[in-house]
Amino acid sequence: MINMLNFTVGPVQSSEDVRNIGHEQVPYFRTEEFSNIMKENEELMLKFSKAPSNSRTIFITGSGTASMEAVVMNCFTEKDKVLVINGGSFGQRFSELCDIFQIPHDDIKLEVGKALKKEELYKYDNQGYTGLLVNVHETSTGVHYDIEMISDFCKKNNIFLVVDAISSFLADSFDMAALGVDVMITGSQKALACPPGISIIVLSPNAISRVENNKVRTMYFDLKSALKNGERGQTPFTPAVGILRQINVRLKEIENSGGVEAETKKIKELAEDFRNKIKGMPFEMVSESMSNAVTALHPTTASANDIFLILKDEYQIWVCPNGGNLKDIIFRVGHIGDLTKEDNSKLVDAFNDLIKRGIM
Repeated sequence: MINMLNFTVGPVQSSEDVRNIGHEQVPYFRTEEFSNIMKENEELMLKFSKAPSNSRTIFITGSGTASMEAVVMNCFTEKDKVLVINGGSFGQRFSELCDIFQIPHDDIKLEVGKALKKEELYKYDNQGYTGLLVNVHETSTGVHYDIEMISDFCKKNNIFLVVDAISSFLADSFDMAALGVDVMITGSQKALACPPGISIIVLSPNAISRVENNKVRTMYFDLKSALKNGERGQTPFTPAVGILRQINVRLKEIENSGGVEAETKKIKELAEDFRNKIKGMPFEMVSESMSNAVTALHPTTASANDIFLILKDEYQIWVCPNGGNLKDIIFRVGHIGDLTKEDNSKLVDAFNDLIKRGIM
């Protein structure tokens, strides 16, 4: 597995400097030195997300779903009325979290690969909604929603906007302040290209106020406690210290290589290069509105899962499979992590070989 070429959407390939941190002994963390690392991480996350002044960053030891759950339970109550954009398995996850915490909600259900249209969204205009939950990039189908349109809708209706940008942060342009986003969620294992284990919540001042005024029945996911500890560069409980050090190295890599705009440009160019190279092959693009982070493909001559397995077992290449009723219909090719256009060519060469062998 060590020599696999990884085109999944997480975990992804990491740079040599990030990997080198993983070889080191994990240090003790209740120190000034670690606090300084955490404060740097917070500052760079606020910068790269273009968060409004006086925003805060929280680092949760847990997957992206942990932060999704923490945000739902800390930012909403049974007095809210929430709209969920549900176009796939991750939108469905937000819906289920609202059910668990008994938060009144309605779902805008979208077909696989379909973008959210303005006329569909505005059916819910002036209906008393107080919150909106959206996975701006529905990773399961590769759809990147029109966040400017959603932002305009939320501003018009004075709606508290939560954006799961777990797979699109750094891959697609995102300006938290300009969009009026109250909460952004992302994770360590996507375009941040670190090991999985840390999820990140960026809270606007409006979101901080909600958190501080809500009473939550939880210890681990109490964001009030996380905010208080974060003032001194610490976390309430033992964090994934090694991954937080890797995040620090990675954020500085991005900063020293032209910042978030340069990183987004690089990922966009990788995506465009791959999409150009597969033209004429027996694939259909699934998404009406694609993110730079991933290309979702429907093979017209073979099972998507068979392609995933053959690439893994015979070509030492990982693409990203789908589950459930999409298992044989869609696989996904990621463009995030430490990849190159030469790597794209290796995957395309493997596709061509599958065609020659009559498999695809």
